Amino acid sequence: MSQTPSPISQRIEANLDFDKRLFFLILVILFLLVRYVTNDLILQSIPGYDKLESEGSFMVFHIFNALNYVWTPFALLWKFTATAFVIWLGAFAFGYKAPFVRLWQFVLVAEFIFIIPELIKMLVYIKPSDSVTFQEIRDYYPLSLFSMVNPESVAPKYHYPLRAINLFELIYVVFLIFGFHTVSRRTIAESTFVILFSYVLMFLLWLLFYILVYK
Repeated sequence: MSQTPSPISQRIEANLDFDKRLFFLILVILFLLVRYVTNDLILQSIPGYDKLESEGSFMVFHIFNALNYVWTPFALLWKFTATAFVIWLGAFAFGYKAPFVRLWQFVLVAEFIFIIPELIKMLVYIKPSDSVTFQEIRDYYPLSLFSMVNPESVAPKYHYPLRAINLFELIYVVFLIFGFHTVSRRTIAESTFVILFSYVLMFLLWLLFYILVYK
């Protein structure tokens, strides 16, 4: 066990010494802005968008999107809490102590990684060609396994799992390892085992569950 903070953990703590409440507010605003623009692009890619919009045919879509925007901060809070709790339980199973609040804060900061793929998606389709369909925009996830296969040759139940396994998720896991290392003062090797047998295991079990119950 590392009794004193390592140079890496000291550097991480120094870089993350800011108001987490303000960071959460900024994170929510960024997610909302990017998703608003992307959802608008999806709607505009539907054939006959202007006519359908004038007829009010997209009212249900607008209501659904509005509810999704309202739910975004609560969804993020739930994700942070669930992820931190899973890691905290994993640490407990290994006999390690880790402050839950500090784990939660690291999970909060790590979520910024997932802004990047949504931003890439928005920029890629900011001026879509006429041949691009709304389905392509909706299903696009950069640097994921799904981007490496032909969607038509893969059963729909595998679409979400293939999108979920991506480079950004891997970076997220690495950040969680260093976060746990910083919070618990365990070694990098011990921190890796905790994250692999807590967050990563639950993540893979969730994808398996999704595949099994998909209809």
